[in-house]
Amino acid sequence: MYLKYLLIIVISTFLCYGCQNSNSADRKASGENAGELEGSVSISGAFALYPLVTVWAEEFTKIHPEVRFNISAGGAGKGMADALAEAVDLGMFSRELKQEEKQKGAWWLAVTKDAVLPTISTDNPAIQPLKEKGLTQEELREIFITGDLQNWGKATEENLDAKITVYTRSDASGAAAVWAEYLGAEGQEALQGVGVFGDPGLADALKKDKNGIGFNNIIYVYDLQTKQKYPGIEVIPIDVDNDGVISDEERFYNNMDEVVAAITDGRYPSPPARDLYFVAKGQPQNPLVQAFLQWVLTDGQQFVEQAGYIKLTEEKIQSESAKLQSPDTTL
Repeated sequence: MYLKYLLIIVISTFLCYGCQNSNSADRKASGENAGELEGSVSISGAFALYPLVTVWAEEFTKIHPEVRFNISAGGAGKGMADALAEAVDLGMFSRELKQEEKQKGAWWLAVTKDAVLPTISTDNPAIQPLKEKGLTQEELREIFITGDLQNWGKATEENLDAKITVYTRSDASGAAAVWAEYLGAEGQEALQGVGVFGDPGLADALKKDKNGIGFNNIIYVYDLQTKQKYPGIEVIPIDVDNDGVISDEERFYNNMDEVVAAITDGRYPSPPARDLYFVAKGQPQNPLVQAFLQWVLTDGQQFVEQAGYIKLTEEKIQSESAKLQSPDTTL
């Protein structure tokens, strides 16, 4: 009798195993689990894009839990160098590509937009007149490029004797290159000042130096949760129309939402507003990387604004999506 029951249990076990395999096969045949993505994606580069890419990675892995991301910030220059050396799948990049980079086989895809802002300490002795009058493009050029403007009193026409301390980026930075471009110079080498590594480092240096001036990407000026400026850092309004007064049209730095709106509708100039890119050595051929890039341009755009960036226009999304479908012409 015992052997009879044992035989029944064994037979039942095999039957259940067969049912499970059959069900699994049926699910695969029906496409329920077909095409599930797995593997890893390595990304390095621009501090400007790093916070958004970490959000994208987190959301993408919710859909595809077998995918892993390795993301590191080190400046746009590192992103391009790593991409061209094929040390990473994608580089994060924050300025227009140079012709020599394209000639080396760089492929690029615009994925979002942000802006570089002129920044100072909240303890700056000229903070009130700066908020009221701002600085013109030419005045900023005289501070960062020519060095002709070296005193906060002269910059604001106030009775102040406070020497301006200029800060810039020490790493190969897209933000620095774009800021130099806005000021009519080519390359970040044209910027004067004390070099500081990285966007977070530059922001910290300004908070500690009441006479300092520098520049930062939006995400390092405003707290993503509160949308308010981080303690210790302030934005200098740009006097776009050069009339010596910051008008209501030019007054949009109070919080992150106001700045993003001004960039979107063009009230904040471009540059220093700019597109942000993924770059690679030739068009990516890895199906996982291709799928991630396509997702970034479609479903991934829903996370852009809440992360403090500007969504691509529909026209831009269409043109960039076409790059993913086109044959690689960079090599």
